[in-house]
Amino acid sequence: MIDRAIVEFDKALRTVFASARTIRPVPGRDFPETDLDERSRKDAASLMRVNHCGEVCAQALYQGQALTSRDPSTRKALEGAAAEETEHLAWTEQRIAELGGRKSLLNPLWYAGSFGLGALAGKMGDGWSLGFLAETERQVEAHLKGHLERLSPDDKKSRAILDQMQRDEVAHAETAVKLGAHELPTPVRQLMRAASAVMTRTAYWV
Repeated sequence: MIDRAIVEFDKALRTVFASARTIRPVPGRDFPETDLDERSRKDAASLMRVNHCGEVCAQALYQGQALTSRDPSTRKALEGAAAEETEHLAWTEQRIAELGGRKSLLNPLWYAGSFGLGALAGKMGDGWSLGFLAETERQVEAHLKGHLERLSPDDKKSRAILDQMQRDEVAHAETAVKLGAHELPTPVRQLMRAASAVMTRTAYWV
Protein backbone atom coordinates (compact mmCIF):
# COMPACT_ATOMS: atom_id res chain seq x y z
CA MET A 1 0.00 0.00 0.00
CA ILE A 2 2.86 2.37 0.83
CA ASP A 3 4.51 1.59 -2.52
CA ARG A 4 1.25 2.38 -4.34
CA ALA A 5 0.93 5.66 -2.44
CA ILE A 6 4.47 6.64 -3.44
CA VAL A 7 3.69 5.85 -7.09
CA GLU A 8 0.51 7.96 -7.00
CA PHE A 9 2.35 10.84 -5.31
CA ASP A 10 4.99 10.70 -8.04
CA LYS A 11 2.25 10.80 -10.70
CA ALA A 12 0.72 13.83 -9.01
CA LEU A 13 4.04 15.71 -8.97
CA ARG A 14 4.66 14.89 -12.62
CA THR A 15 1.16 15.94 -13.67
CA VAL A 16 1.18 19.25 -11.82
CA PHE A 17 4.80 20.37 -12.09
CA ALA A 18 6.62 18.48 -14.87
CA SER A 19 6.28 18.94 -18.62
CA ALA A 20 4.11 16.20 -20.09
CA ARG A 21 5.27 14.05 -23.00
CA THR A 22 3.36 12.93 -26.05
CA ILE A 23 3.74 9.88 -28.29
CA ARG A 24 1.43 11.13 -31.01
CA PRO A 25 2.49 14.20 -33.00
CA VAL A 26 0.99 17.44 -31.76
CA PRO A 27 -2.11 18.13 -33.91
CA GLY A 28 -1.57 21.07 -36.23
CA ARG A 29 2.18 21.11 -35.71
CA ASP A 30 2.78 21.68 -39.44
CA PHE A 31 0.35 24.58 -39.67
CA PRO A 32 1.96 28.02 -39.91
CA GLU A 33 1.52 30.32 -36.92
CA THR A 34 -1.25 32.84 -37.53
CA ASP A 35 -0.63 36.51 -36.85
CA LEU A 36 -3.49 36.95 -34.38
CA ASP A 37 -4.39 40.32 -32.93
CA GLU A 38 -3.55 40.84 -29.25
CA ARG A 39 -7.09 40.26 -28.00
CA SER A 40 -7.51 37.00 -29.94
CA ARG A 41 -4.11 35.76 -28.82
CA LYS A 42 -4.80 36.44 -25.14
CA ASP A 43 -8.23 34.83 -25.37
CA ALA A 44 -6.76 31.76 -27.07
CA ALA A 45 -4.04 31.48 -24.41
CA SER A 46 -6.63 31.71 -21.64
CA LEU A 47 -8.86 29.10 -23.28
CA MET A 48 -5.91 26.75 -23.68
CA ARG A 49 -5.07 27.32 -20.00
CA VAL A 50 -8.60 26.23 -19.12
CA ASN A 51 -8.20 23.13 -21.28
CA HIS A 52 -4.84 22.32 -19.74
CA CYS A 53 -6.39 22.68 -16.29
CA GLY A 54 -9.20 20.36 -17.36
CA GLU A 55 -6.64 17.75 -18.38
CA VAL A 56 -4.93 18.06 -14.99
CA CYS A 57 -8.31 17.33 -13.40
CA ALA A 58 -8.90 14.41 -15.78
CA GLN A 59 -5.54 12.90 -14.87
CA ALA A 60 -6.37 13.17 -11.19
CA LEU A 61 -9.86 11.71 -11.65
CA TYR A 62 -8.64 8.69 -13.58
CA GLN A 63 -5.72 8.06 -11.25
CA GLY A 64 -8.02 8.24 -8.24
CA GLN A 65 -10.52 5.90 -9.89
CA ALA A 66 -7.84 3.44 -10.98
CA LEU A 67 -6.49 3.36 -7.43
CA THR A 68 -9.81 2.20 -5.97
CA SER A 69 -11.21 0.24 -8.94
CA ARG A 70 -11.86 -3.45 -8.25
CA ASP A 71 -12.03 -4.81 -11.79
CA PRO A 72 -8.78 -5.22 -13.80
CA SER A 73 -10.46 -4.39 -17.13
CA THR A 74 -11.93 -1.21 -15.69
CA ARG A 75 -8.58 -0.25 -14.20
CA LYS A 76 -6.92 -0.84 -17.58
CA ALA A 77 -9.48 1.35 -19.36
CA LEU A 78 -8.96 4.12 -16.82
CA GLU A 79 -5.19 3.94 -17.16
CA GLY A 80 -5.50 3.99 -20.96
CA ALA A 81 -7.67 7.09 -20.84
CA ALA A 82 -5.21 8.72 -18.44
CA ALA A 83 -2.37 8.04 -20.90
CA GLU A 84 -4.20 9.90 -23.67
CA GLU A 85 -5.04 12.72 -21.28
CA THR A 86 -1.28 13.02 -20.64
CA GLU A 87 -0.85 13.70 -24.33
CA HIS A 88 -3.54 16.35 -24.10
CA LEU A 89 -1.56 17.91 -21.26
CA ALA A 90 1.52 18.08 -23.48
CA TRP A 91 -0.39 19.54 -26.42
CA THR A 92 -2.15 22.26 -24.45
CA GLU A 93 1.01 23.13 -22.50
CA GLN A 94 2.97 23.61 -25.72
CA ARG A 95 0.23 25.72 -27.26
CA ILE A 96 -0.01 27.91 -24.15
CA ALA A 97 3.72 28.62 -24.45
CA GLU A 98 3.41 29.40 -28.16
CA LEU A 99 0.65 31.90 -27.40
CA GLY A 100 2.70 33.55 -24.66
CA GLY A 101 0.40 32.42 -21.82
CA ARG A 102 0.91 30.48 -18.59
CA LYS A 103 -0.60 27.49 -16.83
CA SER A 104 -3.11 27.88 -14.01
CA LEU A 105 -1.58 28.76 -10.65
CA LEU A 106 -4.25 26.63 -8.96
CA ASN A 107 -3.38 23.34 -10.67
CA PRO A 108 -2.27 21.66 -7.40
CA LEU A 109 -5.65 22.51 -5.86
CA TRP A 110 -7.60 21.24 -8.87
CA TYR A 111 -5.56 18.04 -8.89
CA ALA A 112 -6.10 17.30 -5.21
CA GLY A 113 -9.86 17.86 -5.38
CA SER A 114 -10.28 15.80 -8.55
CA PHE A 115 -8.17 12.92 -7.21
CA GLY A 116 -10.39 12.75 -4.13
CA LEU A 117 -13.53 12.68 -6.28
CA GLY A 118 -12.06 9.97 -8.48
CA ALA A 119 -11.11 7.79 -5.51
CA LEU A 120 -14.60 8.23 -4.05
CA ALA A 121 -16.21 7.30 -7.38
CA GLY A 122 -14.05 4.18 -7.58
CA LYS A 123 -15.10 3.15 -4.07
CA MET A 124 -18.76 3.27 -5.14
CA GLY A 125 -18.19 0.42 -7.59
CA ASP A 126 -16.96 0.09 -11.14
CA GLY A 127 -20.34 0.71 -12.76
CA TRP A 128 -20.72 4.08 -11.04
CA SER A 129 -17.04 4.88 -11.54
CA LEU A 130 -17.40 4.27 -15.27
CA GLY A 131 -20.60 6.32 -15.27
CA PHE A 132 -18.66 9.18 -13.70
CA LEU A 133 -16.00 8.80 -16.40
CA ALA A 134 -18.56 8.79 -19.21
CA GLU A 135 -20.38 11.85 -17.89
CA THR A 136 -17.09 13.70 -17.36
CA GLU A 137 -16.07 13.03 -20.95
CA ARG A 138 -19.46 14.12 -22.30
CA GLN A 139 -19.19 17.40 -20.43
CA VAL A 140 -15.60 17.94 -21.57
CA GLU A 141 -16.62 17.20 -25.17
CA ALA A 142 -19.35 19.86 -24.95
CA HIS A 143 -16.91 22.24 -23.31
CA LEU A 144 -14.38 21.76 -26.16
CA LYS A 145 -17.11 22.31 -28.73
CA GLY A 146 -17.82 25.68 -27.13
CA HIS A 147 -14.15 26.63 -27.26
CA LEU A 148 -13.93 25.65 -30.93
CA GLU A 149 -16.85 27.97 -31.65
CA ARG A 150 -15.16 30.77 -29.71
CA LEU A 151 -11.62 30.52 -31.09
CA SER A 152 -10.64 32.65 -34.06
CA PRO A 153 -11.19 30.73 -37.34
CA ASP A 154 -7.63 31.75 -38.23
CA ASP A 155 -6.10 30.01 -35.20
CA LYS A 156 -5.72 26.68 -36.96
CA LYS A 157 -3.05 25.34 -34.60
CA SER A 158 -5.24 25.69 -31.50
CA ARG A 159 -8.28 24.41 -33.35
CA ALA A 160 -6.45 21.28 -34.53
CA ILE A 161 -5.48 20.44 -30.94
CA LEU A 162 -8.98 20.91 -29.57
CA ASP A 163 -10.53 19.00 -32.46
CA GLN A 164 -8.39 15.91 -31.75
CA MET A 165 -8.98 16.22 -28.01
CA GLN A 166 -12.72 16.31 -28.66
CA ARG A 167 -12.55 13.08 -30.68
CA ASP A 168 -10.53 11.40 -27.94
CA GLU A 169 -13.03 12.39 -25.25
CA VAL A 170 -15.92 10.97 -27.26
CA ALA A 171 -14.01 7.68 -27.61
CA HIS A 172 -13.35 7.56 -23.85
CA ALA A 173 -17.05 8.03 -23.09
CA GLU A 174 -18.01 5.30 -25.56
CA THR A 175 -15.48 2.92 -24.01
CA ALA A 176 -16.90 3.57 -20.54
CA VAL A 177 -20.43 2.81 -21.76
CA LYS A 178 -19.29 -0.45 -23.40
CA LEU A 179 -17.66 -1.51 -20.12
CA GLY A 180 -20.94 -1.09 -18.24
CA ALA A 181 -21.15 2.53 -17.12
CA HIS A 182 -24.23 3.40 -15.06
CA GLU A 183 -26.22 6.51 -15.96
CA LEU A 184 -25.66 9.08 -13.22
CA PRO A 185 -28.69 10.68 -11.53
CA THR A 186 -29.64 14.12 -12.86
CA PRO A 187 -28.69 15.99 -9.62
CA VAL A 188 -25.19 14.49 -9.79
CA ARG A 189 -24.76 15.53 -13.42
CA GLN A 190 -25.95 19.02 -12.58
CA LEU A 191 -23.54 19.25 -9.66
CA MET A 192 -20.69 18.16 -11.94
CA ARG A 193 -21.60 20.90 -14.43
CA ALA A 194 -21.68 23.51 -11.67
CA ALA A 195 -18.26 22.45 -10.35
CA SER A 196 -16.87 22.47 -13.88
CA ALA A 197 -18.19 25.98 -14.45
CA VAL A 198 -16.40 27.24 -11.34
CA MET A 199 -13.15 25.66 -12.46
CA THR A 200 -13.30 26.94 -16.03
CA ARG A 201 -14.20 30.50 -15.07
CA THR A 202 -11.45 30.63 -12.46
CA ALA A 203 -8.78 28.99 -14.63
CA TYR A 204 -9.48 31.45 -17.47
CA TRP A 205 -7.99 34.20 -15.28
CA VAL A 206 -5.83 32.48 -12.64
